[in-house]
Amino acid sequence: MSIRSTSEFVKELSKKGELLEIKEEVDPILEIAEIQRRVVAKRGPALLFSNVKGSKFSVATNLYGSENRIKIAFGEDPEKFIQKIAYTAKHLMPPTPKKVWEARSLAWTALKVGLRKVNKAPILDSELQNIEELPALKSWPKDAGRFITLPLVYTESPKTGKGNLGMYRIQFHEPKLTGMHIQIHRGGGFHYSEAEAEGNALPAHIYVGGPPALTISAVAPLPEEISEFLLASLLLGERLKVIKNKKISSLPIVADADFALIGKIPPKIRRPEGPFGDHYGYYALKHDYPVFEVDKIYARKDAIWPATVVGRPPQEDHWIAEYLQHLLSPMFPIVMPQVKGIWAYEESGVHSLAAAIVKERYKKEAFMGALRILGEGQLSLTKFLIVTDQEVPLMDFKTTFLAALERFQPETDLHIFSNISQDTLDYTGPKVNEGSKAILLGVGPKTQKLKPKITSNIKNSRFKDPKVYCPGVLVVSGTKYKKGDGALELLCKEAIIQGFLFVFLVDDSGEATKSDHDFIWNVFTRFEPAADIYGDSKVIRNHISFQGPILVDARLKTWYPPVLEEDPKISKQVENRFGRLLDSL
Repeated sequence: MSIRSTSEFVKELSKKGELLEIKEEVDPILEIAEIQRRVVAKRGPALLFSNVKGSKFSVATNLYGSENRIKIAFGEDPEKFIQKIAYTAKHLMPPTPKKVWEARSLAWTALKVGLRKVNKAPILDSELQNIEELPALKSWPKDAGRFITLPLVYTESPKTGKGNLGMYRIQFHEPKLTGMHIQIHRGGGFHYSEAEAEGNALPAHIYVGGPPALTISAVAPLPEEISEFLLASLLLGERLKVIKNKKISSLPIVADADFALIGKIPPKIRRPEGPFGDHYGYYALKHDYPVFEVDKIYARKDAIWPATVVGRPPQEDHWIAEYLQHLLSPMFPIVMPQVKGIWAYEESGVHSLAAAIVKERYKKEAFMGALRILGEGQLSLTKFLIVTDQEVPLMDFKTTFLAALERFQPETDLHIFSNISQDTLDYTGPKVNEGSKAILLGVGPKTQKLKPKITSNIKNSRFKDPKVYCPGVLVVSGTKYKKGDGALELLCKEAIIQGFLFVFLVDDSGEATKSDHDFIWNVFTRFEPAADIYGDSKVIRNHISFQGPILVDARLKTWYPPVLEEDPKISKQVENRFGRLLDSL
């Protein structure tokens, strides 16, 4: 069954017992987000808020917050199709009649993928006057205001006409003006750069809702040359319907979207955007970004406003990230032949940490595989990449990390790349969009016997509570970060660290070692390789060669944005109004 709208998705979830409807009036300012977070923490159902203060539209959240709901939305056919493509690409050559016949189902499925022009479209059922009619959420206390949390921004290249569907935060500024958090390293950012260079506005559509396939495709880490509309069509199981009407827009209009904002991004205009809580678990700070001028707003008759809430992982987007990685993983070896598997850890905000299994057919071929990963689409945003040639379950971080460490040589196998671009939302670097990357290689036979326990005490009172996260890795609490405090130099002199491969200095070692999830979040979202890695080292052949333990300062730095925290008043309000209901989930 193809699900073409949020309303259809909600009805299907209700049939399957995956939906909780809240009929009491709720406020889109902070209250809905607080309820959503509590339900996500309990791995609860999707939510339908049918009485939203200030809007005639219902709001649906947590639609994708479980493996089962993902399956309801898309079924198993897309995964099987991509697995079949990968298998065929690998085994079809040289072609034989038998091989071609076995692959015949691919051609049939491919015929259903693409766009279908229609003459009538539900999205054009009604026209709204301004964005204040929309039930957009405010999620965190320090957010700059309401914003669209699941915006599907469609643009086309002024030079080539190729389209891109991306998800860029849309802050509400004025009744007919929004922000456009269109990042420089995304497809829409490339299109805007082309238009702005010519002094032209970039036509754009902002969709909200419609086929779930559209939402998932907007965040998929696809190669730049592959259309998100094609993936959406594949996930939908039929051609994606579009309508063309030059009187409304020069761009094709997705016929089944729930909402559509039609307008343009003017050149050379910037306006402060943010702060907003983000998926790293911190606030993204205020910066100047382009704006989106709204010409028209449309909504289908049965429109439901889909929304989500991001914050410290895991949130609802955890399930989306996992699904996309499972869906697309069979294609990685086709696109990158040296790579056998990749996993980006959503616990780190996705881009802070990834691991890969690569081929090692000659010495350090793994390094070439790593470079290929760092040059591929959104994978290029990876800040710390762990690479091994061992067949390990990549989703299991500790097992993967240990396999790499057992084969890691501090003298040669840590590569740090300075003065390069970094994810816009990662504030560990010296400036926005600037930072560094690191590759840790752990390939070949085992060379390390990892130290399993602490064998001495800390002498300097600035450090305390040393804990072993895993063999070879020590985690130590330090005093609050102060620029130039020399903490790593002092820690390097402690006898307790000798014999460990890595020593992480954190704000709270107990918190950081409670689980793999806590370790990943407390460590990898809080350091930048070029600035925060230290140890006894020499420069050999222009490579930093570490002679002993490698120390990493993963304390919160003074310029980092605040960690996200709920508003106590709203938390109490939700507890009083809905506590009993939510506790029953």
